[in-house]
Parts: sequence; structure tokens; C-alpha cells
Amino acid sequence: MDQSHIRNFCIIAHIDHGKSTLADRLLERTGTVSRREMAEQLLDSMDLEREKGITIKAAAARMTYAASDGQVYEYNLIDTPGHVDFAYEVSRSLAACEGALLVVDASQGIEAQTLANVYLAMSQDLRLIPVVNKIDLPHAEPERVAHELERVIGFDRDEVIFASAKEGAGIDEILEAIHVRIPRPAGDPNAPLKALIFDSKYDAYKGVVAHVRVFEGAMEGRRSLGLMQTGSTFEPLEYGIFSPQMRPLPALGCGEVGYVATGLKDVAECRVGDTITLASQPAAEPLPGYRQAKPMVFAGIYPTDSDQYQELREALSRLSLNDASLVYEPESSVALGFGFRCGFLGLLHLEIVAERLEREYGLRLLTTAPSVEYEVTTTSAEEIVVDNPAALPDPSKIAEIREPWARIDVITPSRFIGQVMELVTTRRGQFVRMEYLEAESDLAPGEARVMLEYDIPMAEILVDFYDQLKGSTSGYASLDYHVSEYRPANLVKVDILVNGIPVDALSLITHSANAHREGRQLVAKLRDLIPRQMFEVPLQAAVGGRIIARETIRAMRKNVLAKCYGGDITRKRKLLEKQAEGKKRMKRVGNVEIPQEAFMAVLRLRDE
Repeated sequence: MDQSHIRNFCIIAHIDHGKSTLADRLLERTGTVSRREMAEQLLDSMDLEREKGITIKAAAARMTYAASDGQVYEYNLIDTPGHVDFAYEVSRSLAACEGALLVVDASQGIEAQTLANVYLAMSQDLRLIPVVNKIDLPHAEPERVAHELERVIGFDRDEVIFASAKEGAGIDEILEAIHVRIPRPAGDPNAPLKALIFDSKYDAYKGVVAHVRVFEGAMEGRRSLGLMQTGSTFEPLEYGIFSPQMRPLPALGCGEVGYVATGLKDVAECRVGDTITLASQPAAEPLPGYRQAKPMVFAGIYPTDSDQYQELREALSRLSLNDASLVYEPESSVALGFGFRCGFLGLLHLEIVAERLEREYGLRLLTTAPSVEYEVTTTSAEEIVVDNPAALPDPSKIAEIREPWARIDVITPSRFIGQVMELVTTRRGQFVRMEYLEAESDLAPGEARVMLEYDIPMAEILVDFYDQLKGSTSGYASLDYHVSEYRPANLVKVDILVNGIPVDALSLITHSANAHREGRQLVAKLRDLIPRQMFEVPLQAAVGGRIIARETIRAMRKNVLAKCYGGDITRKRKLLEKQAEGKKRMKRVGNVEIPQEAFMAVLRLRDE
């Protein structure tokens, strides 16, 4: 295809604003997918995506469009996730495009993640086409949302396209706008090959399959290719495009998006963000690639069956190829044996990874409570990073602990300002600024939408903050966040002792003001979750060497006097003393099995 007839674009939006449905209509209208093959959210191919109704992985598709000017254009579409936890997928997709469709819900307007994605696209110099979607909804206000796009982001009124992806309205205008407004891909087809890997997956027969965008030169034939970061070389097994299924082609030209089957079996040799070039005629320097995603949330993942440890290692290795933002390293726990400490971009990311490991690789896993990364200065002036409460040094050796703070943007109707402020301030949040996105005079009282900006400790928004925010604003609020800095804090480690033995996987780091309350709540929850034993089990919460809370799981009692009818009292006493002695011995050698729910109890402390 002539380079001037190629258009590479992606679809960006807040979660649930209709990206995947719009992608369906584009595929249908261009004839890429027949009506018989068509299914809802076609590009959301994972079971998890369909169950949860969200996009998790970016997906590519090539379409051919016969435009009104008589020319035939090749459209390469990348559908991106909308949830804040998968913003890294969006940033990678943007690097492979020249333009983006910015989709905004006609009833909800601009939301937090809409703005975050706009700033991301602007930083990559992408040409944006604003689309007001869902105009078919009974409570849609397309004119108000168009005015919002004009005022908040700076679009001209005539740039905005009104559409309904569900009904198919406005699709033709979008297809026309793509070739008119989005620039053709730059790049010299005669220069040495430079192709950026923006995603990849593992195939048992083809090895690592790299999803690529060709920026310079072309990929063709069986000539050996090299990876500029890792230095690996390989002979390509197959080139092809996504339509949206993988379709082999003899070559990929300059400016095109497709895939190359590398045949590489070691997933570490082919990384997302690397540049593919010809082994015999390499490019002078690689493409910029991507800044490595920095994990925000850390948790331990352990196999419930210790024999599955090696299988878990291989599964994480292959999953990290498909999900470049997942990081992991081996760790061991006294209570749980051998497992891995994994880093995630957020709690939803953690949940998705754990479910994918269980479904796609047939593993049974136990996940510990999540934690953030702390910076610790010891009394000997050593700087260490702690992402696991069990690794926190003894309090006497700590000079200072710094915790990560996040800058959050909450967009909500003005009638909920009080509830949002109360929620954030109870979690040590600090107010930064407030901005009205709409004038109060244009709407009913309390309906104008407001953006509230706060600084808040990352640990405070980890677990149930989003749920509580949605609950206190009747579901109207939207949230975006990014880690801004580390600040010193008065933090302590709360250890949990079960039967006098510290369970490292149950320990947590918390603010000293909350330590007593959280320690009490946790042991009270564990008392209900840990099964009763034949002996009494004490549960204790401790800070340093000081016990701050205690609960006791009563022993199950066998009535040893059941067959003892009457007779001498000394006989009964002897039986009871023998039972008490046995329970003491069991308590010394007895092993208390801790169920998965107990580890998750740490998450739900604030439900009380």
C-alpha cells in the first residue's frame, strides 16, 4: 500500500464511554468483518474482558476504506483500555499511531481518565478527532458535552463529530475524518529497517509473536532480523496483519502495523519497546521505545500446592511478555513457602493477573494483601526500598520512612463536593485546587461538574477508596491518579502472631495513629476466619515487641466425661487433667492452617 494512503490511529476514552462498540461499527462498516462473524466487543477477545465488560489488552485491526475522494485507504486501528490501571497499554498504543479518536459519552461528558488520555496523546503530538458518542441515550446532552470539549480541551466546535456506536450513526463521518485529519505516517521506505515492538504474546508453535509498527524500511523475506536492546537475532517465521484475526502476508511495508513470528523461545529476548532491525544492515540507533512502567502495588503470589512453583514461574514469565507492566521476583515466606513478589499498576491489575494465571495456566494461587513501596533510611545512613512489610527493618534501626503520595483528580457533580472532601480528608488527603468544568448558571443547582485535586498517600487509595468514592457520589464521580512524590511519615509495622508465631504474610505497614485500631480489627476478623483447632489458639497484633491487641480462638472440646457415670470425683478430675495435658502438647506442636480469606482480611479493614 502507498504510504500516503495509510492511517494509523487508536481510540482513547474514559472507561465505559463506548470505545469497543465504536471499533465494532468501524470493522463492520468497512467490511473487515462480515455480519455473520460479527460479535459484540469483537476486539475484546479475552473471557475476562467479556465478563467484566472492560478492555484489558490493547488490540489491533487493519481495515480497508474506500473514501469519497475515490481513493482506497488502509486504516490500522488500535483499541485501548480505559481503566486507570491499564494506562500503560494506552501509552504504548499511542506510540504506534499518528492520530486518535477521543470518545466522550454524551450523557457523562469529560471524565478524569478522558483528560489523562488527552494529555498523554498531546505529549506524543497525536492529532485528535473528538467524538461525542451515545447520542441515542434518552438523557444525552451532546451540545453541552461539545461545549465542554471546546472550553476544557480547546477543540473548535466544527471539529466535533456526533455519533452513536450502538445505532451506527455518525460512523461514515468518522471514517471520512480519519483520512482527512490524521496525517500519513512519516518514514523512509529505503532506509535501514526500524520497527517498534508495541506488544507481544507467546505462541507454542511460533515462539514470541511481536506486534510491530514499521517506522523505517520494510520487513520481507527470510533475512535475519536483530533486536537492538537485547542483541538477539532470529530468522522470521511469518509476517502478517490483524484483521482482526492474524492473517499472514509476505511483507510489512513502511508505516504499517502488523506482527512478526520470531520463533524465539526465551521470552526475555524479545521485550516490548525494543527496536527490530536487519541483522546484516542494522539501523544506526534504536527508536525511543517506552519508559518502563513503575509498579504502584506489590503483593505476594504463592501456589497453594508447593509442587506448582516451577509452573508458576513459567506462567509469570509468559504473562509478563504479554503484559509488560507486570514485574516479579522470587520470595519465600515462613507461613506460605516459596512464591513470587509481584508489582502491579493497581488493584484491578492485580486481580486480572491473578485470574489470568489461574484460568490460562491452571494454577491454584494464594495472594497476600497488597502494599506500596516505601523508602527507608536506616540509622547507618543506608537507603533501602521496601515493598513487603516483612522486609521492614527493626524500628531501632530506622531513621526515617518515606511513603509515596499520589496526586488525584476527582470529577463529580457539585452537589457531592462535601462527601468527596470528607472521604479524602479522613484518609490524610490534602486539598490542592478545585475547578468548575461547567458554569453553575447553565444547569440545575448542584449539577455543574467540578474537578477536585488532592494529594493523598498512595496506601490510602489502594484498597476500597474507589468503591467508597463511587458509593458516596451515587456512582457519578470519576478518578484519575499518578504518584507524585515521597514524603516522610510516622509509619509502623503491625505484626500478626498466630499461636505465638509471627505470620509474615499477614503483617502490614500503617500510620502509627491507626495501628491500634487496625490491629484490633484484624485479629477480630482472623478469629472468625481461622478454623477452630483441638487446642486454644491466641491471635495477637504487635508493634515492635509490644502486644497491642489479642483475640483467642477457643478450642473444640470433646466431652471426655460422657461415659463417666457417677463415681469418685478424682476419676473425673484425672480425665480432665489428661485432656488438658494433651491440649498443651498439641498447642506446642500443632500447625494452624490459615485460609486465603484470612490474607484478604487485611484488605477489608476499613469496612468496619
